[in-house]
Amino acid sequence: MSAHPSVILPPDRYVAVNGINTRYWQMGSSGSKLILLHGGNGSIEFWLYNIAELAQHHQVYAFDMVGSGKSDFPDGTYSLTEQAEFLAGFMTALGIDTATLIGNSMGGGVSLEFTRLYPDRVERLVLVDSMGLGKEISLGIRLITLPAIVSLLRPGRWMIPAMLRSNFYNSRQLPPEWIEFRYPIFAIPGRNSVILRLGKSNFTLAGVRSEVYQPILDSLAQITQKTLIIWGENDRIIPVKHAYVAAAGLPNHQLAIFPNCGHHPYLEYRDNFNRLVLNFLAA
Repeated sequence: MSAHPSVILPPDRYVAVNGINTRYWQMGSSGSKLILLHGGNGSIEFWLYNIAELAQHHQVYAFDMVGSGKSDFPDGTYSLTEQAEFLAGFMTALGIDTATLIGNSMGGGVSLEFTRLYPDRVERLVLVDSMGLGKEISLGIRLITLPAIVSLLRPGRWMIPAMLRSNFYNSRQLPPEWIEFRYPIFAIPGRNSVILRLGKSNFTLAGVRSEVYQPILDSLAQITQKTLIIWGENDRIIPVKHAYVAAAGLPNHQLAIFPNCGHHPYLEYRDNFNRLVLNFLAA
């Protein structure tokens, strides 16, 4: 893997989305529009090593989804459908008619749900270890449906090693600076009620709710946009078999499995990821 110099965070911008103060980054002034969607309880810092590279050829937007990062966390269910509607509001607020959606984990599920609801607003899809393709998900995610567990969550640096082990195949692939950028966002207080609502609306102790993923599975054959499916072969959060579910259902897809890789290929193998996505968008 090539060495990466230290990066500078893009400037935070804010826009009101249906009255909700929403943080976003924007880079690039030409080419097609891309929207980057992080996973549940994530933030735009997850895309730190992708946005500038993609912005050399495209207009790229990344935003903290409702209830995440530095965006407001209002009352709501935080269901995939509610988050897809929020994405529609974000696009409308910034005057984006259509875009390519690049979504990881829950952000992938939101991308699929949005495409199901608003097919004419999606140019292409990039699904990265995406939720919404089956029931299976890690025990740690299923446990956030339990109020007693969520009430014990007190973000601290002691949690970082366990989180890195569960999310990455080899956390040494991560620049140490990334943890320093991400940790203050992760540690913002007051999120437990959001985490619990997000958990209960999307999961049970048995896995992803059938009413969340089944409408997506039923609609895959109607999603005709060119779709790039990227998955870490060693993902401990959402199993790689869901990549093959997506490939079997989507009629116009490419599939790329990253070996020795966990839940975030765009962080573990950012050069390969950026190159693959740019080539897909150029084809």
